[in-house]
Order: sequence, then C-alpha cells, then structure tokens
Amino acid sequence: MTDIFGTERMRATVLAAWTASPARFREDANAEEDFALGGYRDRLIVELAQNAADAALRAGVPGRLRLTLENGVLSAANTGAPLDEAGVEGLATLRVSGKRDEIGSIGRFGVGFAAVVSVCDEPLIASRATGAVRWSRPETAALVGAEPALAGELAARSGHVPMLRLPFEAGPVDVPDGFDTVVRLPLRDKAVEQAVRQMLAETGPALPLAMPALESIEIEVDGETRTVSAAGWQVVEESGHFSPEQVAELFADRPTEERARPYWLVRWAVPADHGRLPKDVAPVVHAPTPSDEPLDLPALLIATFPLATDRRHVATGPLAGFLIERAAETYLRLLASLPKTPRLLDLVPGLMGKGELDAAIRRAILRRLPDTPLLPAISAPADPESGGPDGSREPDADGTYVVSGREASVVAGPAEFLHTIAHVVPGLLPAGWAAKHPALTTLGVTRVELADVVDMLSGEAVDDRPPAWWRSIYEVVPADDREALGAVPVPLADGRLVRGTRGTLVLTDSSSLDPALLAPLGLRIVHPDAAHPLLLRLGAAEATPRSVLDDPLTHATVSESLDSADPEPVAQAVLALVDAAGITPGEAPWLSALALRGADGELYPAGELLLGEGSLAKLIDQDVPFGVAAPDLVERYGSRVLSAAGVLDGFAVVNDTDVMLDPDECDHELDAEDEWLEAVLDLLPDTGVPPVAREFSAIRDLEYVADWPAALALLSRPPLRAALQPLRVLSEGEIVEVPSYTAWWLSRHPVLDGKRPTSLRLPGGDPLLYGLYGDAPVGVDQTALAMIGVRTTLADLLASHGGPDELLDLLADASLEVDRAQLRSLWIALAAVEPSRVAPPTAVRAVLNGQIIVADAEDGHPVGGNGGTSVEGLVASGGPVVVEAPDLLPLVASRPLVLAPFDLAEALSELLDLPVIGEEVDGEVTSSGRERPVPAQVRSLLPSAPATYVEHDELTVDGVPVPWRFYEGAVHACGVEGLARGLAWASGQWGDRLAVAALLRDPDAVPLLLAEADLDS
Repeated sequence: MTDIFGTERMRATVLAAWTASPARFREDANAEEDFALGGYRDRLIVELAQNAADAALRAGVPGRLRLTLENGVLSAANTGAPLDEAGVEGLATLRVSGKRDEIGSIGRFGVGFAAVVSVCDEPLIASRATGAVRWSRPETAALVGAEPALAGELAARSGHVPMLRLPFEAGPVDVPDGFDTVVRLPLRDKAVEQAVRQMLAETGPALPLAMPALESIEIEVDGETRTVSAAGWQVVEESGHFSPEQVAELFADRPTEERARPYWLVRWAVPADHGRLPKDVAPVVHAPTPSDEPLDLPALLIATFPLATDRRHVATGPLAGFLIERAAETYLRLLASLPKTPRLLDLVPGLMGKGELDAAIRRAILRRLPDTPLLPAISAPADPESGGPDGSREPDADGTYVVSGREASVVAGPAEFLHTIAHVVPGLLPAGWAAKHPALTTLGVTRVELADVVDMLSGEAVDDRPPAWWRSIYEVVPADDREALGAVPVPLADGRLVRGTRGTLVLTDSSSLDPALLAPLGLRIVHPDAAHPLLLRLGAAEATPRSVLDDPLTHATVSESLDSADPEPVAQAVLALVDAAGITPGEAPWLSALALRGADGELYPAGELLLGEGSLAKLIDQDVPFGVAAPDLVERYGSRVLSAAGVLDGFAVVNDTDVMLDPDECDHELDAEDEWLEAVLDLLPDTGVPPVAREFSAIRDLEYVADWPAALALLSRPPLRAALQPLRVLSEGEIVEVPSYTAWWLSRHPVLDGKRPTSLRLPGGDPLLYGLYGDAPVGVDQTALAMIGVRTTLADLLASHGGPDELLDLLADASLEVDRAQLRSLWIALAAVEPSRVAPPTAVRAVLNGQIIVADAEDGHPVGGNGGTSVEGLVASGGPVVVEAPDLLPLVASRPLVLAPFDLAEALSELLDLPVIGEEVDGEVTSSGRERPVPAQVRSLLPSAPATYVEHDELTVDGVPVPWRFYEGAVHACGVEGLARGLAWASGQWGDRLAVAALLRDPDAVPLLLAEADLDS
C-alpha cells in the first residue's frame, strides 16, 4: 500500500513530539475533545457541507453533496478538488487551516473536521483521483500506549487519545459515480445514529445559501431521498476588501490569521414568496455557518462575523460593529428588491431583539428605514417646502411612486376611495396596506384618519368642483364611520358649499317639491347632482313637505316673515307645503306667526286672522285684535290649508308633546297659562325634576269669546272636547291626572249664565250640595260640565284639590241655607278628610240654642242667620265646641255646638282646630248619691249594663244640674230619663236609650219592646 499522503511521516512527527513532551499530547487531546464536544458537537453536517463547498470552489465546478445514512454508516460524497497531502495535513492538525489564502472558502479555522470525533471512531476520506486516508481511535491508542513516556498520560485520560492527529493510509475505496470524494463515517452506536438522523432532518436551504459553491445537497435516509438547494429564495449580498488602514482599525483585537483574510461578506435571503422562514432554517445568525446567536427576523443572515473561541458566538468589537452596519444596509437593499406588496411590512423588524446582536442589527436597520424609499404610493410625496405634491418626482411605469416611510401616508378604505382622494393626500399608499399594521409606525408612515381626509377635502380649492364630483366622493367614501364624516362638504342648490349634513335636505327621486318655490325659505337643500343616500345616513333629511316644514330654517323664516320686505313668496312656499303635507289645524302652532294678508290689505300673523265665514268669527267680540283673511287667499288655498297654517276658523287648538311643566319651558302664549301652570304644580309633589306631559292640547283665544252658550256647545263636542280631558302627567315615575288648561280656564270664568262653573252643581245632582251651589243650566252636556268644574257629588268635591276648603267656606257663608240633617251629613263626610288638606276655618256652621248659625271660630258670636233667619237675641258664652259625649251637653248649652256622631268628634276637632267639650270643662260630679242595683229587666235590652248605678236626688256636675253623667266608670243619674240615658251610654247602646226609659217606667212592657226591637233593620 503506497503512502501517497505521507501519513507515516505525519504520524512519526506527531508521536515524536508527544514523546518529547507528554504535555503536548495532553494539550492536543484536550483541544480535540473541546472542539468535538463543544463548538462543533452538532456541526457534523455543516462541516461536511463546508468541506464539499470549498472543494467545489477550489476546482471551479458546481458543488454537489450527497449525504447517505445506511446500515449505521454516514457517507458524504462531493464533487470538486480531490484530497491532497496539504488537505490531509490540514485535517490532521489543530487550528491550522490550509485554506487561509483561498478567497471565498468557508473553512478558516482548521478545526471543523473535529465534528466527526463526536460520532465516529473510524472516519475515512477517499478521492477518486488521489486515494484514501483514514483515522482510527483504537490504532492511535495502541501507538500511544507503546510509548512509555505517554503511558501515564494515557492512563490518566482513561485511554482517550486525539484521534485526528494520527492519519493512516487506506486501501482503495469506491467513490460513487458522479462524485470526486467520499467521507465515510461508521457511527459509534444507535444513540449517535439517532442524533445524526435528527441533524439530517434539520438540514435545509441555509447551507447552500451560506455556501453558494454548493448547488445542491442530496439527503438519502433509509432509501428516501430529498434535495436541498437555494432555489426559491431572494438573495441580496454585499462584499468587499478591507484596506490596510481598516485592517489596522477593525482587526486590532482579532487573531493574526484572521488578518490574512481581509475581506467581508453580508448576504440576506428570504423565501421568494415573502413567507416566514421554513422550519429547517434555524433563526440564527450564520457566520457563515450557523452560530448560537438568535436572529428573530423573517430573513436569513449570512455574514463573515468574527467568532469567539467557542466558534458559536459572535465576538464583539470593531469588526462586528462594522458588519452590523453593512448588514443593515444590505437588508434595506433586500427590501427594496422585493415586490411592493403589503407583505413587505412583515419584513420590517420590531425594536425588541432576542439577543444583543439581534437588537444591534435591528437598531441599525430601524435607523435607516424611515428614510429609505420602499413603499408604493398612488400620489406623489409632499414637497417639504410647499407642502403640496412634488410634481418633480416621476411615477413608475405602473403609475406609482416609490416613497420612504416618512413621505408615505395611509388611509383606511377601498381602492376606489383612495384613488379619488389621492390628489389631496401626499404619498398615499394603495388599498391593501393595512392602516393598523405596526410596521407602518416603524417606517414613520403617517396614518391619516377619515376625519382628516374630510378636512383635506374641505381645504382644497373646491369651488370649481362640480356637484357630481362630490357625489362620486360620497359613492366611495367608507360610510361606517359617521363621526369622521360629520364635517363632509356638501354642495347646496343655491351654490353654497357647507360642511356637514346637519340641517341639509335631500331632494329624492320621489320628491315633488320645486326648489325654486322653496328658495325664499333659505333652506340648505343639497344640489340634485350631489344627492346621494350617504347624506341621509349621515343626518340629512329627505326633503318631503313635512321635513321641509320641520326644518329650523323654515321655522326661523316664518317667525321673521312679518318683518320681511317681501313676505309673499314665503307665504306661498309655506302654504304649498302645508297643503302637500296634510297638516291639520293645531298640529304646527308655530305656523301662526306666518305673515298673511288680511282683507284690509294689512299684514297679520296667521294666528291673528279669522276666516270671515268661520265659526269663531261668530262667537267673539267685535272689538278684538283680529283681522279677516284676504278673500283671494281663501279662494286660492281653501279654509283647510289656511286654518292648518293658523288662520282661525273655529277655535284654534294648540297641540304639543313632551311638554316640561316648568315656568321657563312651558309657554304656548295662552291666556293665564302661567297661573294654570302654578295651579297644576301645586297639585304635584315637589321632586326637583319638572313633571312632563306627554300629550298637551289646549284651546286658544277663549278670552275673546262673547257668545258662551254657542261656544260651550262647540267645546263640548269632538274634536274640541278632547282639550277638556284631564292632562296625564309623568311625575316621580307615575302617571298623574291634573286639570287641562282649557278645563281650568273655563272653571275660573263666568261662562255659564254669567257664573263660574265651580259655583254650580249639576241639575239633579247630589242633594247634600243643595243650597250651597246653584244649578247649572240645562241643555249642556253634563260630562262636559263636570270636566270644567261644575260640582257633581259631595264625594267628588271632597276628593278634589281644595274641595274641603271650598265646602268649609260655603258653610261659613251665612247667606246660604243648610238644614240640620244636611249639616249633620256634611260634618260626617268632612270628618273623613285628612286634616293636612284643610286650613282651619275662621267661622263654622253650628247649633246654638237649637238654631243653626254661622259662628265665629274664636268667640262663638253669630255672624249671620241661617238662610236669612234672624239671630237677634242669640248670645254665645264661648267659642264653638265639638260634642263628643251627650252627658256634657248641659255644661255648654250656651256655646255653638258642632254636632255629629260622637265617634267622629276627635276627627272633626282636629280638622276644624276646635276643642271637644271635655277639653273645655272639668265634668266632675259635685253632688252626692246612693249606689243602687240596676233593675234586672234592663239586662234584657242591655246585656252589658253595669250591675249598679249612683242615684242622686239632684245631680250636679261642675255645679250645674244635669240628668245624668257617666263618670269614672259609674253611671250617675236622677230620674228615670237620666238613668235610661246613662245605662244606654255605659253599655255602648246609645240608640236604645228611649226603649230603656220606657222599660223603666213600665216593666210589663218588656215583651212588647223586645218584639219591636227585633223589627229594627
């Protein structure tokens, strides 16, 4: 076997060196172990590819590498320069590369082949043209063990030797067809084989991209083959040589042999489809083979970064800083070379990196990005001096401008919209460039909101833009952001251009309105050529007769029409609208301000004009501030339209909704409306929040009526009758009924035969009100009379607001006649009234010495007679009292008495603020008597009668003779009548007092009395 590579000489030299210096042996063993287990532990495939690439580069042929794993052996066949003696020497030495003068070679440290040590004990390399060489751990160990000087070191290392330092000659080896060299690595065990499988699975296009001399890598595992190449990648690179000055500056901290390679290279690659890096491309910096420096960018970076001694991390320093800047510049070239699509944004790095080097590269890129032209714009960028489009920059062949991020603007919206506004937004990106993409901020792109675009449109010299152009804007503008479009310009039919749709009116195809007729109203009518449904969605109103009438400008024009130099066109427009809208009388009360001509040729507000043949004209006084509508107006528009516009035919009705019952809010220009409002608010609790009437209806001009019988006939019939109905008011979350304005006004005026309705009662009404109220006239609807205040029943009177006070005032009127039975019934009813609703009267209707009088509430003196009966000679000895017990009546016989059932005495006392008798007298029995048994026969009528009573010859109470007294639980009496009353009162059967008296006088009459009692109802 011929030693063509001088392996024997190499072995002898190395062994001699080890023998002479065992420490050298130890150093070589440690170094090989460090490389195999440290920096190159997982770099086997990378190093095999690197050697293949360098061989192809040296031979100047396309590089091909086939990696085959079969039967526990990894074979790597490659094309290119064959193995020679210098190559073997380089493989068999540490940290001495034979490629240091080869420009473009990947290997540069002379230690890469150490990666085979971690997987194999018998590596072999063979070239078709030159032969083969092998290494063997067992044979190396045997040679070292034969040297006595090395025995100790070998033992100390447990037999571990630097295998690659001693090459051995090898016999002939078949190299696969089509390849020039093969590396065969019998793998050490199954665990190693599994690790190699994993390395092969992870081998991807990063290797051929890092090693351009290597065109393809074929990987065959268990009969299945796949090919890895750089096809389908976009690659941009920069390279150069360092000048001596740069070498001195940048390599000052680098090893000597690195200075012998004074050139640099930066290469960036991305998948041609701009997608993310494939899974078999590690997201790390390649220098040019993979390092452990993370790079979280969607691109592959290959650069000649200086590596630290572990061969896995980039060494910091001037050289690394130089290459970081070149990497940033080259990355921007890569971005500029890619198609100008929104996917470009995914290649814009964020600020945060995964490591120091990653962050430094990002910062260098981000410094340059905003000023680098990368983005396609459909409009020229702004001229920094003038602020307008820069006409000097020419667009590309496709009509777009390439602009930097600082020059670009982005607006959210469809393509049609963007092309329409391109002339006002400098550097506008086309549709599809997501306005919310974070990369736009990084690039410095200006996000222009829709509201800003609207402002730009308004700021343009748009006077010469035809209305149809604005319609084209409305057609394409994004309509989902109504707030942003709030100030969109709108061209009007009168030539004005206003901002915003508020208050504008759009004439639709279905509208029959004549813009010329409406012109005097000063409306903001959209030009027909600009009309578009978007304006309606943004707040414009469709120009229907009713919406035109409801427009605030129409209201303002009507309110000012009387002061107009020529109100006729305004009147014609408004009356035509009233006719077309079908407005009913009272529906739009504000129309009463419309200036119309009267028959005398003068101008009047419509609400101060009468229809000459109208019903109201026949009811009112002749001396009133009304005119009569001009006959030609009546002939042209008819009474219906004129009355709807406020001209008075019959009574004018004021209708309103959601009326806040507040003095500052409620004003319909009705007579005494403020007094009505005050009266209504008195009926409602004070909550701090004004009550609201959802539906308000009132009759106007009641103060001018002269013929009330005819007027009431009209008011009591529909539709005017509705204004008499109680007003439903929302107060404190509840619906409360209060008098309507019309009913309240009528109730306060003498509209019924010269009398106020509240002074009358319904004909044939409650007899208890007889004498207190006059009878209302017959022939008028009684329900209507009740609604305007005519009294119906005592219960309704007392339930009404102020009703109890009114009744007490009437009872205090000495000119009115009230009989004793009626008075008793009235006191019974008043006793049920809550005292807080009543103001104590100054005079009361009472009984004095058997006569009904009106007595002063303080001193009891009569203030008149009963229906004209004389009260001369009647003198009261004190103020009125309420009688609560019959046995005390003799003590107050000379005082006015308020008489009602005794159980109501306390309630009446509190209501009238008058004392009961017991509060005015002591009621003490002042005579002596004898205790007597109550006759047994009394118990047949009074089962609960006491067993005894006290008999007096003459009974006195407070010194006054009386027939009986129930005092301190005992009945005191003198005579049969007194005893009967005392026993009936004490038994709680006061109504049986007369029967008890009869029984006491004639005990034999008991059966008859009992039979009569059974007949009581």
